[in-house]
Amino acid sequence: MGDYVATFEELRLTDADRAGGKGANLGELVAAKLPVPPGFVILAAAYEEVIQEGAHGPELDELHTRGLAAAASATPADGQRLDEMCRRMRELVHDTPIPPSVREAILSAYHRLGDGVLVAVRSSAVGEDSANASFAGMNVSRTNIRGDDALITALADCWASLFTPRVLTYRARRGMHDRPEMAVVVQRMVTARSAGVAFTADPATGALDRIVIDAARGQGEVVVSGAVTPDTYVLDAAGPTLLTTQIGRQSFVIVAGPQGDRRIQLSESEAQAPALTDEQAVAVARLALAVQAHHDGRPQDVEWAFDDEHLWLVQARPITVLPGDADAKPTMAHTVEGRVLVRGLAAAPGRATGPVRVLRSPAEGSALGAGEILVALMTNPDWLPTLTRAAAVVTDSGGMTCHAAIVARELGIPCIVGARTATAQLTTGEPVTVDGSTGEVYAGIPLPASITAVPRPVPAAAEPEATATRVYVNLGLPETAERVAATDADGVGLLRAEVLLTQALGGRHPRDLIARGEDEKFIQSVTDSIHRISSAFAPRPVIYRASDMRSNEFRALEGGSRYEPDEHNPMIGFRGCYRYVRQPEMFRLELAALARVRERTPNVHLMIPFVRTRWELEECLELVDASPLGRQRGLHRWVMAEVPSVVYRLPEYVGLGIDGISIGSNDLTQLMLGVDRDSEECAELFDESDEAVLDAIQQIVTSARLLGITSSLCGQAPSTNPDFVEHLVRAGITSVSVSPDAIGRTRRAVAAAERRVLLDHATSVRAAR
Repeated sequence: MGDYVATFEELRLTDADRAGGKGANLGELVAAKLPVPPGFVILAAAYEEVIQEGAHGPELDELHTRGLAAAASATPADGQRLDEMCRRMRELVHDTPIPPSVREAILSAYHRLGDGVLVAVRSSAVGEDSANASFAGMNVSRTNIRGDDALITALADCWASLFTPRVLTYRARRGMHDRPEMAVVVQRMVTARSAGVAFTADPATGALDRIVIDAARGQGEVVVSGAVTPDTYVLDAAGPTLLTTQIGRQSFVIVAGPQGDRRIQLSESEAQAPALTDEQAVAVARLALAVQAHHDGRPQDVEWAFDDEHLWLVQARPITVLPGDADAKPTMAHTVEGRVLVRGLAAAPGRATGPVRVLRSPAEGSALGAGEILVALMTNPDWLPTLTRAAAVVTDSGGMTCHAAIVARELGIPCIVGARTATAQLTTGEPVTVDGSTGEVYAGIPLPASITAVPRPVPAAAEPEATATRVYVNLGLPETAERVAATDADGVGLLRAEVLLTQALGGRHPRDLIARGEDEKFIQSVTDSIHRISSAFAPRPVIYRASDMRSNEFRALEGGSRYEPDEHNPMIGFRGCYRYVRQPEMFRLELAALARVRERTPNVHLMIPFVRTRWELEECLELVDASPLGRQRGLHRWVMAEVPSVVYRLPEYVGLGIDGISIGSNDLTQLMLGVDRDSEECAELFDESDEAVLDAIQQIVTSARLLGITSSLCGQAPSTNPDFVEHLVRAGITSVSVSPDAIGRTRRAVAAAERRVLLDHATSVRAAR
């Protein structure tokens, strides 16, 4: 059919350089005699002749090169220039005429599919949907396209989607500086009654013996875009056998209409009905396993659809990333569990088995043996050396954001907090199983036969998603830096000083060192700890939040009782910025340490926590300016947005020289709702998605955007609540920062939210036309 088009039957995986990843994958699936709807690929040669060699080709090349440079920068000015250049590049693509020879080849292939047939027109960029790069959701796809003119318009839309800020940012971060090329898939539409995605490995845990299916009624784009909460089916791959079904939330379906996609509201009874029968779920699993088998057992991400009679395979691609610690945490088979001994809050995911070790204080930490389960009333930073050796942690008190929970998530060990009676109910030496995902401790250790070992997946060479919203990580432990830096985190959005200081100073109160004239020991110890993290992440940014231990935590350190007040409510007491102003000695040493670190790794920046008023921030910044750190060029000065007063005072703070703000959603929620974030009794009141909290966040992010400064949020909500993520993305937040275990799922949640925003924007643009 010439150099411009090829049918699926004519393509194989080896044709990815001319048919793109999506087109080559479809050709391979057809060759495997799998049920793929018929179609063809408009090859990259057509794009080369029309766009690259067209009248606007040289200008496109120049703009693309400049756009990549702007995309590699994180400054607001470069971001604005990137938007402008991308807008111009897309205009050039749409302004380029398609020669008659190319148009005739495309339309002839289209007519062979049938008279006026409905088709999907999907971008298939060279390098897309490969084992190393997914470009997930970034390039345009159009569904329910009918007619010659509509097809050509959709083709131009696909080509133009190469030049969006998202795509250029992805390419810049991946080092893909060559001229982009794109093929386009044209595939007959399935009249979908239900559709969705199937993964032949659990994308959350990495378990290779599980198949996870997301299904919705109507066309599957509502699943891929994240527009609805799909039904989820989990199957044992050995059958496949259906294990669990979770009904989602879908209020509408997308179907074919006269003018393209049509959205139809569902009745309440329709919305509550499952998208698939049990038999259909098993059929989808079998199809997904067949795709995996054809690809030599490599886990696959499969798009499928049911019409009135048949199950169709719409697309498949390799899963580009799975959790990297799957081999360290075997998954349990679905067997009868032991008796539940205690229950608490599920604070850090995973399972661990071993004997209990009940400890009353950090001084007893040396008694914890390898592979033992630490059970304590509560932990504070002094427990850190013990926590690093524990197989899992269970505490009587504490909430989801307490010290034990935060550190356990960073260390990657299961954790249950707020179990109330754990230290009384569990006894040292007793064998137990801790499930940090459900918050339950079971009696005994499962027999080896009931444990399914999960082999470590081959790590992908590249990140699975590129997002305009940066995904940072929260850290506090230097020993985890190298491991976490190897992930696709865009940097450290919150380097917590508290744990780092406790570890670096050997558990001594900082003022005790100062009183003994050991300033240099303080500075050098802290410098070494910070540099271990900053060098691992360089050149990615590392935002160091200065020490924000509360007085009760400081009192627990060696010598602390001599220096700390005995406060009734330390959570809102002598802490953060106000402490630096009233007792500047320790803060000056922190600033000196940061200055030394920046001499070797200038990617470190300063964040000031718990700012209540303008005057205290002004005095604090005067301390910074007077220090060696304040004289260094390129230093960014952030504040935490934890106290609701920041909603009103942010313009004043920016006027003082603040150029970044990070929302501490845990403290902000605590102070907006008046609930102690560490209280297990009030845990159900602590809700970062409360409308009052969301409104405060919206105001902060909007104000930051208008003032031209960076905005971020550090907390667990972005990794667990898709609606919360969408709220942040729609507000225009620059980044989110989460615990190391949540990087992958947060990236996926952010990408899905960005796709929904783009879809809504595209819909409004089409409506405006």
